[in-house]
Amino acid sequence: MDITSIRKKAIDTVASTSDLKDLEIVYKSFLGKNGELNNLLKTLGSLPADQRKEAGQSLNLLKKEIEAIYSQKQTDLVYIESERKLKSEKIDVTLPGVVKKKGTIHPVTQTINSISDFFISLGFEVASGPEVETDYYNFEALNVHADHPAKDMHDTFYLGNGGLLRTHTSPVQIRTMEKQEPPLRIICPGRVYRKDSDLTHTPMFHQIEGLVLEQGASFAQLKGLLNDFLTDFFGQEMELRFRPSYFPFTEPSAEVDIRWKKGWLEILGCGIVHPNVLEMAGIDTKKYSGFAFGLGAERMAMLKYDIPDLRAFFENDHRFLKQF
Repeated sequence: MDITSIRKKAIDTVASTSDLKDLEIVYKSFLGKNGELNNLLKTLGSLPADQRKEAGQSLNLLKKEIEAIYSQKQTDLVYIESERKLKSEKIDVTLPGVVKKKGTIHPVTQTINSISDFFISLGFEVASGPEVETDYYNFEALNVHADHPAKDMHDTFYLGNGGLLRTHTSPVQIRTMEKQEPPLRIICPGRVYRKDSDLTHTPMFHQIEGLVLEQGASFAQLKGLLNDFLTDFFGQEMELRFRPSYFPFTEPSAEVDIRWKKGWLEILGCGIVHPNVLEMAGIDTKKYSGFAFGLGAERMAMLKYDIPDLRAFFENDHRFLKQF
């Protein structure tokens, strides 16, 4: 049993190894299940009794010695590899750092929140409803019947199941009137959809509609409310003009203009809720009357922040968004 030659071979082989993977192979060749040292240990039983003890002790000592030099070599190679990586993967600390782009609340969301906060302060509740609607809630319950010419005013997205994408948030008003008893003061912010796309229109946009339903609700009350709202929104007294208009769900109806730069600018629609709409929702028209108004959140944001192109709201350009 040539323990001395095995010892020398193990020490020399470990010392000459320069790679961690190769070192692992060397370790297994001596101390693995089928390594040279383990194979010698298996032959101890064939030795005479008087030699067996001494040979066993010598092999165990050699095993510990090989494990020690292996461990030291492994430590050395790990250190060498770390130094190599540090040199090859060094960081130039003089380079500018990578700054994460942080988002802010979107200007349209800011506008919706600002408008909602004003009306909430006056006792209005925020109501919501489904974006996929039925023809009944989107048109018929709002006094727009199947053959009504006003349907041509809405370029509607119809779905294969007979439903449609709502063209305004007015259906929320109908659903609320069906579920709650007057008096009511609600605003209905939400996404709406129409087949339209240019500098001032997109197929999806946000609308905010309001409804007041109580005894004695009047057009004078509506005018005062809208005047206070626009003054609050723009931060200054606004000159208003109410022009007669037509909406099938209000009578009388009006469009509201504001004095803007060198002329007048239409900003929202409003009117006294049509008795037919109230009756279809189960409201006693002899006891209650109401008024409603509606505006586009993107349009209001464009005016407040002087944004010329509506599409900027949907492009997710950080240079644009970080301004808000």
